[in-house]
Amino acid sequence: MNTLRFVVVDDAVFMRTLLKKMIEEEKNYKVVGEASNGYEAIEQVKIFKPDIVTLDITMPEMDGIAAISEILKHSPDTKIIMVSAMGQQAMVIDAIKLGAKDFVVKPFDKTRVMQAIKNVTENA
Repeated sequence: MNTLRFVVVDDAVFMRTLLKKMIEEEKNYKVVGEASNGYEAIEQVKIFKPDIVTLDITMPEMDGIAAISEILKHSPDTKIIMVSAMGQQAMVIDAIKLGAKDFVVKPFDKTRVMQAIKNVTENA
């Protein structure tokens, strides 16, 4: 199996670190880039063309919803997993309509994170 490459996007360093740790505990999963807002996410995607982006919805400067179409424009094969807080269901639905493939809710449950990754890679 090829290594799955990830870009982790969240304005909270703690959340990025937690998610990165979960992802990299798995064999053949590698976080190649990190970003703290939508603009940085787009730049990371242009550089790395990752297989998967975990994208926080609420961030300063450019939120995750605004970043989706730009990410997919630069890297159409990248799968996006939205990261949302409780109570953001309407925004998650908007994100799915724009091209996101799955979502996870904070606080993270590793089983759910791995299931979302499996969902987006199997339904490629």
